[in-house]
Amino acid sequence: MGNFVGVVAVLASIAGWLTHLYVCFTEELWGFLIAGAIFFPVGVIHGLGLLIGLW
Repeated sequence: MGNFVGVVAVLASIAGWLTHLYVCFTEELWGFLIAGAIFFPVGVIHGLGLLIGLW
């Protein structure tokens, strides 16, 4: 069970980061794109928030 939770967490992080990249490229949010690329958790939190509709 622990491995499953770990795999889900990794996949969610990757999905969040890729969503962050896509939105920042399409909306031309260059500063935020660089911040998410340098500090990975910023991109993950932003991307997950976009995926679930928080912002």
